[in-house]
Amino acid sequence: MSEQPQGPTDVPTRDPIMLAAFEGWNDAGSAATQALEHLHEVWAAEQIDELDPEDYHDFQVNRPIVGPGLDGRREITWPTTSVAVASAPRTGRQVVLVHGIEPSMRWRRYCAELLDIAERLGVRTVVTVGALLADVPHTRPIPVTTTSEDATVREQLGVETNSYEGPTGIVGVLQHEAEARGMNALSLWAAVPHYVAHPPSPKATLSLLTSIEGLIGEPVPLGELPDDAIAWQHGVDELSAEDSEIAEYVHQLEEAKDTAELPEASGEAIAQEFERYLRRRDKGTGG
Repeated sequence: MSEQPQGPTDVPTRDPIMLAAFEGWNDAGSAATQALEHLHEVWAAEQIDELDPEDYHDFQVNRPIVGPGLDGRREITWPTTSVAVASAPRTGRQVVLVHGIEPSMRWRRYCAELLDIAERLGVRTVVTVGALLADVPHTRPIPVTTTSEDATVREQLGVETNSYEGPTGIVGVLQHEAEARGMNALSLWAAVPHYVAHPPSPKATLSLLTSIEGLIGEPVPLGELPDDAIAWQHGVDELSAEDSEIAEYVHQLEEAKDTAELPEASGEAIAQEFERYLRRRDKGTGG
């Protein structure tokens, strides 16, 4: 898929919207699932449903976790998929958050169950959120690519078709199945530097949240995440400074990135950034 970042402003409907991210192959640096966890927390989402893990998971691949519960008694947590609902504070728009682990089996039934829930909630737009490892420098903004196979969505948002060919994950299957039902379907992908793939990746999470913010026209309180992203970058700077080969490699990635982005930012990109600033100022979220 293309790694050229896009900057859509508002999906083509004000109906409820579903955002979905999955741990595993589609979630480099845990950037995508942590973006949804952040939204769940800052928008006080309420869990309304979950999928039975018996139907979709091989527990020798994704093992249940045992530990103390809220009451201090030991309990088992199963690798399920949860569905939560939040109300966006400024627009009042209903946002459905799907967070799970990529299933081991029955992917079509799994997607059908999630989309059945979406339809019951009046969702007409499904946004899958993922992160992949890529040859990008940690010192530059993390690219986020927005794509859709729907020609109407591409025209209204000015995004590209997905040119990727090869093995796909549950994110790709869910997007395909949503399109087959006539839903507006698009996908956000953050490119995580492959040489710092270990989670967390707060800079990539921050880029995804910024893209989601622009997509749905709703300011997202970022809390300490910008500081975490700066600290993460400084930490990687120190690690690369200790290894001359990595330092040289990062320098080569920087040169390639900077050359590819010439000339400087377009007027449209500047306008989108200004719109984001105004939303934050009006909301008073800072960040």
